[in-house]
Amino acid sequence: MTETYEVAETQTDEEKELEKAAKKKLVREMQKKEEAAELPDQPETIDAKDGTYTIEVELEGGTGKAAITSPAEMTVKDGTACVRIQWSSEYYDYMIVNDEKYLPVNEDGNSVFEIPVYVYDRKMEVIADTTAMSVPHEITYTLTFQKETIEKAQNAFSLSGIVVAAAAIAAAIFIVVCKKRRRR
Repeated sequence: MTETYEVAETQTDEEKELEKAAKKKLVREMQKKEEAAELPDQPETIDAKDGTYTIEVELEGGTGKAAITSPAEMTVKDGTACVRIQWSSEYYDYMIVNDEKYLPVNEDGNSVFEIPVYVYDRKMEVIADTTAMSVPHEITYTLTFQKETIEKAQNAFSLSGIVVAAAAIAAAIFIVVCKKRRRR
């Protein structure tokens, strides 16, 4: 007579929690993939005159340590926008957007890239390669360009001209007041 024994697979509470956490993580990753916009072949056009603007950009992904400057500078030419993405680190050596590789546009300071805007108000998946670790790593992020925040950029020259003019007027008034006091 042959005896059969059933071996009950038992998981510890810790193993059950780990499995549950792994499933939740997988579901979150799948949701993020679905949330990121399928990018069109061409950047989305925008109804704006050629010129320089600013736009709020939201960054998600990676380890959470990286950041970008927002609002970012956006240049529009013939209805197509390119945005200057400035990272919080100098260690990004390229970005990939819609299978196109972009190199930094600066040599010193934090890494800066000029990339086209393929979609507004939806997550746009990008890859950024960082050399900050012992070996380079491509990290997937999403950028969301918030269309309703687009504003015409202030011309730095005209703004500085106003400041200089105001300072000159203040100095002239000060000189006139001082001369009047001396005469008394």
